[in-house]
Amino acid sequence: MTRPAMTQPLFVFVHGWGFGPAVWDGVRNALSEGESVAMDLGFYGPPSLPDLPAGHPVVAVGHSFGGLWLLHERPFPWDGLVLVNGFPRFTEGNGFAPATPRRVLDRMIARFDTAPEAVTADFLRRCDCEAPPPDGLDPERLGEALRALRDWDARDSLTGPALALAGGQDPIVPPTMTEQAFRNHSVPRPSGER
Repeated sequence: MTRPAMTQPLFVFVHGWGFGPAVWDGVRNALSEGESVAMDLGFYGPPSLPDLPAGHPVVAVGHSFGGLWLLHERPFPWDGLVLVNGFPRFTEGNGFAPATPRRVLDRMIARFDTAPEAVTADFLRRCDCEAPPPDGLDPERLGEALRALRDWDARDSLTGPALALAGGQDPIVPPTMTEQAFRNHSVPRPSGER
């Protein structure tokens, strides 16, 4: 009996706040099978949400804000979801704690309105990204996304299978926040960690 050929997945990558689609280049180059596209939320130039080729199961992969954006906006249907240091909500509130206090985002937004390049560079440094932000920073789109980080709550959209990948020492999304975000979902832990 001959088994039918499996259709390779299409991986759709969405970057986080302060980043661009190039953050996924290493991952995309390492994929041995399947196709991939990286969406551009337009933080450093025009947004690019390419049409997705038909005939593939779709795996959406969101980094940080990119995961929240996927859950909130639902720009396309997917068969699987991977959140890399991602979350369905970023700030505390409505029974969601521990998480980032809303006042932290309020201060960041107030400062961003007068110094968007400095706030973005500070954030990237906090993420251990020493490279300066790319040229062409779009303060309007980054500012909208910063307010979305503060305000969006997409917990009700977190349905179906999801894989959450999170670092144990992430300076933006600590383990306690990841555990809170996925308390009703199974979050794999590295072997030996309790």
